[in-house]
Amino acid sequence: MFWVKKPRLLVLLMLQAVAFFFFFQYLYGPRHCPGLAEKSGPMHVLILSSWRSGSSFVGQLFSQHPDVFYLMEPAWHVWVSLSSGNAGQLQMAVRDLIRSVFLCDMTVFDAYMDQGPKTLSKLFQWETSRALCSPPSCHLFKREVIISPDDCRILCAKEPFNIMEETCKSYSHVVIKEVRFFNLEALYPLLRDPSLNLHIIHLIRDPRATFRSRQRTGLELARDSHVVMGRLWDKLKNENRPYHVMKIICQSQNEIYKAAKLLPDSLRKRYLLIRYEDLVHDPLTQTSKLYGFAGLPFLPHLQTWVHNITQGKGMGGHAFKTNSRNAQNVSQAWRWSLPYNEVVRLQNICRDSMNQMGYLPVLSEQDQRNLSLNLLSPLGIP
Repeated sequence: MFWVKKPRLLVLLMLQAVAFFFFFQYLYGPRHCPGLAEKSGPMHVLILSSWRSGSSFVGQLFSQHPDVFYLMEPAWHVWVSLSSGNAGQLQMAVRDLIRSVFLCDMTVFDAYMDQGPKTLSKLFQWETSRALCSPPSCHLFKREVIISPDDCRILCAKEPFNIMEETCKSYSHVVIKEVRFFNLEALYPLLRDPSLNLHIIHLIRDPRATFRSRQRTGLELARDSHVVMGRLWDKLKNENRPYHVMKIICQSQNEIYKAAKLLPDSLRKRYLLIRYEDLVHDPLTQTSKLYGFAGLPFLPHLQTWVHNITQGKGMGGHAFKTNSRNAQNVSQAWRWSLPYNEVVRLQNICRDSMNQMGYLPVLSEQDQRNLSLNLLSPLGIP
């Protein structure tokens, strides 16, 4: 009989256990199960877009997920407090605020809010965050249910502001929607920061649809438009200002897209471009794609909610609310509501951006009104 001394036996058993562990990891670990999130730390996702591009809807796709802590446009506070600066000058302050929020350091808001006792209601569009309307922020709703912002505003507004930090730290994913970045270079330090594991979803929309939506919300967007235009605001006639803002928006979205294509492979895989039109044409498939990119499961109750909210009747209610509507019709509304001469002017202004992103021009008013004519071309997404 072959005998092994106890110390040597213990070593052999330990080596065997270690070997078995790595073999199990090889078979069943994240490498072979893409949907299994790694436990290295929270996932941080930035929804990068511009005003009236469907970003509030995409934000809600993430906000209603029970694994997500979501904030809508926290940089609004920067632009309101430092409104004397232009959009380019404010980008660094916006980036620093975004980084702090990703790390759940909410003291960053102290620089942009009045001193004294604060409640959740002091935060811009706080009620659009399901996380701030459920435990530990507010105990009147459960985490896993779809929560209406209107109900949240009524029942949870008086909760203390500092509960937001504890709430943020209790989630595996932190998602921010922001419309106040005009180039990708400003985000390079965040992309390269290993502590963030930042993923960027770049949402774009047909400039003609964006222009039409901006016309309907001109007063609400006046302050932001003023910051975007800077000194040119006072030099241009009122009727020319909307076109100049669209020129800046088209150029910036185009530059972000082109810069993303030049990123090294390690960073480019953390950038996803999505067109609003593709999303509303096939919402379940595209939402599944967004969740997969962020490492989130597409839960059955969310599938039902996404279907219902995009297949409703009519054009929806308030422009800044995410409610049930026929999303496909909303995306095409510019084709029957914008005068053709405005469309031609806009196509000239945004020609480069439209060419890059697969939006085909209409060459006649007849083509514009013909809804059976497809105005999307395939898009090579990096």
